[in-house]
Amino acid sequence: MRTAKESLLSMFLLTIAFIPSCRAQVATDNAKSQTNVIFDGILKAAQRMSAQRASHTATLLSNGKVLIAGGFVGEENSLASAEIFDPKTNGFSRAENMRVERSSHTATLLPNGKILVAGGFNGNYLDSAEIYDPTTGKFTSAPKMTTARSGHIAVLLNNGKVLLAGGVGTDWTFLSSAEIYDPTGNTFTATGAMTTARESHTVTLLKDGQVLITGGHQGRRAAITIYSSCEIYNPANGIFTSAGNLTVKRHKHDAVLLADGRVLIVGGSDERDGAGAYRNAEIYNLTNKTFAAVSNMNASRYKLQGTAVLLKNGKVLIAGGANRAEVFDPKTNTFSFASGDMGTIRLFATATLLQNGQVLIVGGYDNRMAVSSNAWIYRT
Repeated sequence: MRTAKESLLSMFLLTIAFIPSCRAQVATDNAKSQTNVIFDGILKAAQRMSAQRASHTATLLSNGKVLIAGGFVGEENSLASAEIFDPKTNGFSRAENMRVERSSHTATLLPNGKILVAGGFNGNYLDSAEIYDPTTGKFTSAPKMTTARSGHIAVLLNNGKVLLAGGVGTDWTFLSSAEIYDPTGNTFTATGAMTTARESHTVTLLKDGQVLITGGHQGRRAAITIYSSCEIYNPANGIFTSAGNLTVKRHKHDAVLLADGRVLIVGGSDERDGAGAYRNAEIYNLTNKTFAAVSNMNASRYKLQGTAVLLKNGKVLIAGGANRAEVFDPKTNTFSFASGDMGTIRLFATATLLQNGQVLIVGGYDNRMAVSSNAWIYRT
């Protein structure tokens, strides 16, 4: 049986094996970006974070600042450190450390303005959770989750509770289980299981209050199975049901709710990981419950979860998974590059919409597995 250390090392080695392909793709994307491009917004470098981090979380607080927490800087170096970005100064300051080192965790803003930080990995799969209170600047322990999980999804439901589902757990077990966090009682309880065990899937709260989960995978390397299947969670009865199939199987992709109620699903990859990263995108239509392809992105992107952001003008910024950011226009279903270049491909970074309409992009690693402290600001 693999240890957590051996499993994480396998993921690193697999990514490194695809470095030449990733370099070639970045070069191709750069070449494309130099001809006949109409830019949509601009991306500029900002002050660096206090720490290098990837697979971290970045959460907008009610006061307009952003809490950036955890992540990793190497195979056995998950972080407990946290920091605060202040858009008034465009600078970062150290925050109190989390109580537990963790990466591949989730962070969810609760209705009371606090943040639930749950699960993750630090050499062990974690069932621990904690609460960040921006009024005190402190993390306090929460009750244990029902299941240790890393690489799961979390979403705030309309009833004020948080759904957490899937991921990987103890002994490298892929999970279909799900649970609910209730901030009123400060409790985790099990809910219905997904129809399929998934990691590297996406979650989107729909306008009708239900939750769409797309794609993901189970297994690793030669034994990996990547899904086109999707499912819907109904908070009213706690049940997951099938929601049809994506136009292609994909994992390590992203999804975002559009202002008109459709869901944009972008990027990801097939079994070849970086060498199989997608340019394609598709739309889920809630009205007729169908998936349909739209125009391709300008750059191939994977490992971009959490970097597709709905802007205040109704367009979507896709910031991760490549060296360039681009913007989706739902009126034309087309993509345009933003001006500016992050220099290297950005994998497992984060993007956060600020109250002023700008977007903060931080961290991630490049195709050499170099983890970054860099930050960028996107402006329309």
